Amino acid sequence: MEQRTLGSQGLRVSALGLGCMGMTFAYGGQDDTESRATLERALELGVTFLDTADMYGPHTNEELLGSVLSRRRDEVTLATKFGNEIGADGQGTGRVNGRPDYLRGQIDGSLQRLGTDHVDLYYQHRVDPEVPIEETWGALGELVEAGKVRFLGISEAAPETIRRAHATAPVSAVQTEYSLFTRDVEDNGVLATCRELGIGFVPYSPIGRGFLAGTIRSTDDLPEGDWRRNSPRFQGEALQANLRVLDEVNALAERKGVTPTQLALAWVLAQGSENSDVVPIPGTKRRRYLEENVGAVDVPLSAEELEAIEKVAPAGVATGERYPAAAMKTLNH
Repeated sequence: MEQRTLGSQGLRVSALGLGCMGMTFAYGGQDDTESRATLERALELGVTFLDTADMYGPHTNEELLGSVLSRRRDEVTLATKFGNEIGADGQGTGRVNGRPDYLRGQIDGSLQRLGTDHVDLYYQHRVDPEVPIEETWGALGELVEAGKVRFLGISEAAPETIRRAHATAPVSAVQTEYSLFTRDVEDNGVLATCRELGIGFVPYSPIGRGFLAGTIRSTDDLPEGDWRRNSPRFQGEALQANLRVLDEVNALAERKGVTPTQLALAWVLAQGSENSDVVPIPGTKRRRYLEENVGAVDVPLSAEELEAIEKVAPAGVATGERYPAAAMKTLNH
């Protein structure tokens, strides 16, 4: 597996990561046996950049990874997150918390659940509007000095927030949604800011939350408990408009001789090929989808093919917000 560099502090990771959220959270249909097998298969295939968060479960995702990695910790680059507040009862509160005392407690809990003495990459999951970013990042810098964290990242942050965080403690990675259907970072300055400051970019949901795989034609195709049933892009007229675009993307994939998923991932990987600084983390809990995703690493796209993709899926092509209204309010853009 090709390696790419995130940031200027020395963090090297596999060119494709694995988002682990869906193994225990958000998408329904939990299967720990298959998830563990998927994690083991990822390492066999060289996908060693694993992404989780304390909020996924909460806590159960980190526990799952810890159970698998107890014997293989040195083989992986492990990323987790804090910031979506978890209350004393172990449940999400719906608030964002960036207070230094809160994050110090959260890293200790994550380390315990993951069964390790350090996290390779620690993200601020969401930006707390009530706490100056310098306070949060001052405390994060202390975690690096203490050896509990090797590198730092931030998720869904605006350019000015990224700049202020980076001036306080070095930012190695910015994680934000990015795919053929979600290209906001190209227009809002996030991607340009990362490139200017030498920060790596980690796209999550690079397959459009599974939509670009081409198998979801209605909400009935989603399992019970799947949060996408409430996602604006998967509803009513928005869904129908998005399906029309998807059909054109599917046609390009068929012409290329790859799956729609592989075309979508190859496009994201191509956005970082020149600088080697974009590392998507498609999520899956099944080995067959993991293997399909890994196949995208070996899918080259010519200038003509990239132009054809641009024609059918330009920036802003998706209809509908990418989150329900309450979740959109937590984005620092």
